[in-house]
Amino acid sequence: MQASQSISPTTKLRVLRIDASARGEGSVSRQLADQMLDELGERMPGLTLVRRDVAPGLPLVDAAWVDANLTDPEARTAAQRQALARSDELVGELMAADVLVIATPIYNFGVPASLKAWIDQVARARLTFRYTEYGPEGLLTGKKAYILAASGGTEVGSAIDFATPWLKFVLGFLGIADLEVIAADRGMARGDTARQQASERITHVLERDWPALAEAV
Repeated sequence: MQASQSISPTTKLRVLRIDASARGEGSVSRQLADQMLDELGERMPGLTLVRRDVAPGLPLVDAAWVDANLTDPEARTAAQRQALARSDELVGELMAADVLVIATPIYNFGVPASLKAWIDQVARARLTFRYTEYGPEGLLTGKKAYILAASGGTEVGSAIDFATPWLKFVLGFLGIADLEVIAADRGMARGDTARQQASERITHVLERDWPALAEAV
């Protein structure tokens, strides 16, 4: 489904950008995210951007967090509310977004630990998913997600890629099924070709997803 089919041309798009690379200016995934947001901004003037850089690290789920999360919200103590404060903030950012842009490298065949920590903080029963008699149900429907993945040696989509399939699964579990993976992979072997092909793919995907909105504004 194209994003333009579910979002009105008069909508002020709300975008949440997640960066996970430990690198700064040299990060390919960050460069791709910069391009995507620049081009999306040209198509959707006035979009609201919230940027969350998880690379410095996030609190890990611990016993206090679990106990607080399992406690009925109305019965939580002040200490339990404090234990969930960062998680509540991150969940709020995600729930408010129309579009999610995750820019991540692939480290040792998977996602960085900081990105896993972000997922752990936003995967909240009763908030972002719930259990029903028919099984778990994601509550974050109606959103569009773009995963911008960069790797030195791992081929995205191959048997040794444990990053993008996991991200697709966990986002789908939360209800975000409309997603696109754009990869600048095997950069150590492919050099600038990897980034260039990903850059071209970004332009193509945005032209596909947002044409009606671009014409209407």
